[in-house]
Amino acid sequence: MPAGVQAKEPAGKSPAADMASNAKSAILMDADSGTVIYEKNSSASLPPASITKIMTMLLVMEAIDEGRLKWTDKVRASEYASSMGGSQIFLEPGEEMTVEDMLKGVALASGNDASVALAEKLGGSESHFVEMMNKKAAELGMKNTRFVNCNGLPAEGHVSSARDIALMSRELLKYENITKYTGMYQDYLRKGSPKPFWLVNTNKLVRFYSGADGLKTGFTSEAKFCLSATARRDNLRLIAVVMGEPNTKIRNAEVSHLFDYAFAQYTNVPLYKKGDPIGTLKVEKGKVDRIPLTAKRSYSVLLKKGDAGQGIRHELVLAPNVKAPVEIGQSIGKLVVYRGDEVLTEFPVESPMAVSRANWWTLLRRTTGHLFFSDSE
Repeated sequence: MPAGVQAKEPAGKSPAADMASNAKSAILMDADSGTVIYEKNSSASLPPASITKIMTMLLVMEAIDEGRLKWTDKVRASEYASSMGGSQIFLEPGEEMTVEDMLKGVALASGNDASVALAEKLGGSESHFVEMMNKKAAELGMKNTRFVNCNGLPAEGHVSSARDIALMSRELLKYENITKYTGMYQDYLRKGSPKPFWLVNTNKLVRFYSGADGLKTGFTSEAKFCLSATARRDNLRLIAVVMGEPNTKIRNAEVSHLFDYAFAQYTNVPLYKKGDPIGTLKVEKGKVDRIPLTAKRSYSVLLKKGDAGQGIRHELVLAPNVKAPVEIGQSIGKLVVYRGDEVLTEFPVESPMAVSRANWWTLLRRTTGHLFFSDSE
């Protein structure tokens, strides 16, 4: 789970140890709360193959969200990008596509060439983009990961773990638009050209498993068959990661088994929806003296079916005496969820805005205003 998030597995019988018996490593996680339901060698550092592209897609979605990149921006394929082997969308040197089409090429066809083209667009070079990937991995608490490239082609020292992949998958899912692409079964690139290119999703679960809408497959002879999958039914969204499976049939069957278990046994109790107000932070000596806080994402707690809602309460615990300046994203507290007196999980709360220090005149007016009008309400 990301730094600052703690969660306990819901009470009840754990799934059988053989739920992913053929995988070298596996994990099953509730996407909303980050609660781990099942794991097997989940911290082992292994070659992740094209699951690497989840981080590539994450950085692209982050840039779009922050306005540094637009869906309609043109991406030009360099000689280097077009030279990538393995899975590809066969970009010609100098060929241009929109960010959206390049992302489709990554999400559906696992295009190594499209991944490098996006990396060069966003980072200036693949090597600089890889630095961005590793920085983001550190921010997410991915302790067993080191990226060497942006597409997962075999490279010495390029490793990740099932737990780390679940963490970056969970982060990618914060951008709700991503499943529009990862959940597609098929589409076309170069529409209207003499040679349209048919895309078929390498993740067959999006067609054959109810609720599945992502995220990314991977295969190399070294990594074997890997998958980070997500599926949603009602309030419950799951992430299942398996690594080192012997073939696609077994890989898909074991992920389906993990999903079946969790959907049958668990439910999600929502606390807040994205955008709901959750409280107010007082800021001393700031240009504004209060910051309204809203839920950055849906907050919920995972429970065994039958236990749902019994004795569940939550409390917003904010840092005392917060003084300006306050930076955007600064840690300011946590949302603590209890069942009775037991802490089930904690969600970090960060400042949604920056607050600079107020000048002396603003502070004086605020102070005198309080003196004259403190009893007016």
